[in-house]
Amino acid sequence: MRLGYFAMPSHALNRDWKETLREDRDAVILADQLGFYDAFIGEHLTDKAENITSSLVFLATLIPDTKQIMLGTGTSNLAYYHPVLTASHTAMFDHLADGRFIFGISAGAQPCDSEVLGILDQDRNQMFAEAIDVILEIWNSDPPYDIRFPNNRYPISTVEKQFPEVGIGYLQKPLQKPRPEIVGTVVAPYSKGVIAMGERDFHPISAHFLLPKWVKTHWPNYVQGKSNVQEEADASDWRVARTIFVADDDKVAERYAREDADSPYVAFYHNLGSKLKKGGRYGVFKSDQSQHDDDVSLDDVCDKLIIQGSVNKVVDQILEFREEIGDFGELVYGGVDWVDPDLARRSMVLMAEEVMPRVNEAIDASREV
Repeated sequence: MRLGYFAMPSHALNRDWKETLREDRDAVILADQLGFYDAFIGEHLTDKAENITSSLVFLATLIPDTKQIMLGTGTSNLAYYHPVLTASHTAMFDHLADGRFIFGISAGAQPCDSEVLGILDQDRNQMFAEAIDVILEIWNSDPPYDIRFPNNRYPISTVEKQFPEVGIGYLQKPLQKPRPEIVGTVVAPYSKGVIAMGERDFHPISAHFLLPKWVKTHWPNYVQGKSNVQEEADASDWRVARTIFVADDDKVAERYAREDADSPYVAFYHNLGSKLKKGGRYGVFKSDQSQHDDDVSLDDVCDKLIIQGSVNKVVDQILEFREEIGDFGELVYGGVDWVDPDLARRSMVLMAEEVMPRVNEAIDASREV
């Protein structure tokens, strides 16, 4: 099982933006040094807590300071950009990163972002679907371009003004052929979007704020999508994110992850839960959808969703989680605010150097039985 990193940490609102951006960069650089396979960076335009406004711009600053880690948008919000811009910018990024690029995509989930862009009343999922069709066709086509899909709001043409003798009219393609890996974050139980991912050979990342019983609903839908196009699903293509804190002893882990008044893990779920409740999406925290929102406590959410403890305890929890949801290819470590930088770094070190080797050893042993 691979180890990945995901950063859309919910920083305290009073923190300096420059400081949190530097901290988020340091986390990815450390992940690279520790051998994490990939790092995904989210983006929001109007969120002071989750304050990376462009995942591509942020990731571009990491190219010279990392050596092997794959750099992924987590996600590029396709409804917010014209697909020609997204196709061209990501193609350039793939070349700048020498192929260390993963294209994470979504429609964009923050309603305030849509409002500020004037698209709050539009079907952003439809915009997303139309945009990705155009992006892929741009990468698959050669000039002159005349891309006009039925009922697609993005007609693309260079026919009238092309000047190929001097290079005008050409849209750049990614370095990776036929294209970079494309992934999508799955945030809903029984998501039908996962079926479409399987059909198109996009790979799912199950969000870290979903209860295990909802996470395990994603894989059967992905298998169905693969089956629809006469292909076999490979569990190594499934990434699952979790919120994890590892410490040298259980008391430190319990204090930092759950008990401290300024615990960044509790703060993360308080911030996220407030957003989900306001948006009518609090059901991801419920094992029973008939339960009233007010009956779901923050303590209960944290108890169910934060994996924390010493190395052996975290290993046991990860293996229990895998036993419940089934086999998957990558465990994605969810980053949070570094309230205590030393503990935050230590957690990542222990995760990479102690936890994952033991998890993989146990998985290998179980397969030999």
